[in-house]
Amino acid sequence: MKLALSGSAGTGKTTLGRRLAAETGLPYVPEGMREWLERPGADIHTLGESGLRALILELWDAQVLAEARALQSHGGFVVDRCSFDIAAFWVYYGFAKGDDDTARVFREVLDPARYDAVWLLPWGAFPVEADGIRSSDPWRQLHVHVLIEGMLHRGGAPLHHVTALGVDARVREVLGW
Repeated sequence: MKLALSGSAGTGKTTLGRRLAAETGLPYVPEGMREWLERPGADIHTLGESGLRALILELWDAQVLAEARALQSHGGFVVDRCSFDIAAFWVYYGFAKGDDDTARVFREVLDPARYDAVWLLPWGAFPVEADGIRSSDPWRQLHVHVLIEGMLHRGGAPLHHVTALGVDARVREVLGW
């Protein structure tokens, strides 16, 4: 199975993804941006527009490679942040312009066959803590979440909505599918 988790920051994607990987024996593909932001000295605000564009493309390329390796070695994966999230971030940061990078992003990421199931976690279920990695502004998170949900619908993703709140209940919900 190729399972993807989607949603804004603080919805529980990482926690659920790690548990699903452990329960299924599938490799866990972590969110590249989160890993980048957790590096000592990493500051997204110092990149500027061109640096952020390049970083998003670099992280997307790394995700494609990680998904392909997991598919080859284990026949599937659990990915924390799906390709449709990448498209939403591309729009959110104002990068969606008539250029080759935009054409590439939307050609590659809006592929409904990329995943067997995409699980959208609910916005606002948990307060986002000010951890220095993600915005704790709930309205910014709602903005991103709505863009992600729109990309999932627009791209024809095999979308499912997570309704449970506790991690054990979420694992049962997804595995019950």
